[in-house]
Amino acid sequence: EGSKMAVVNDLIKLESDGTISFGDYTADTKKKVPDFKVNDDVYYVKTFNEITRLEKNGKLLLETVPGSTVHNFSINENLVSFSIEGKDDIQITMELEPESEYRVVVDDFNIGSVNSGAYGKVSFSVEANGSEKAVKVEKM
Repeated sequence: EGSKMAVVNDLIKLESDGTISFGDYTADTKKKVPDFKVNDDVYYVKTFNEITRLEKNGKLLLETVPGSTVHNFSINENLVSFSIEGKDDIQITMELEPESEYRVVVDDFNIGSVNSGAYGKVSFSVEANGSEKAVKVEKM
């Protein structure tokens, strides 16, 4: 299949390693999967070329502007990791633990730290430009 992983055909899918892949930044119209179940959790994905959004049990996990395709998304209390691809620079917003500091690493390069504030939201940008980037957001 080569190194380019391409779009997730099912909009959202559970990978064999337990991670989730989702999104289709090539779609011209909004597509959504409202109730993708993994164990006891319910995921909601909305995606097209302008925005991609993933929620878990009604809580925002990740949103990108413009839309993106995310592979192998994994989250626990100390680390979020995934790879992402899209056409241009991608603005990523995530809802994490409030009042915390996170280190953002893209393709093994530390791009700095972000603070989550009272509502737990962090935002940062990734220069995708058609290639896939590995992202890690680590709690400090």
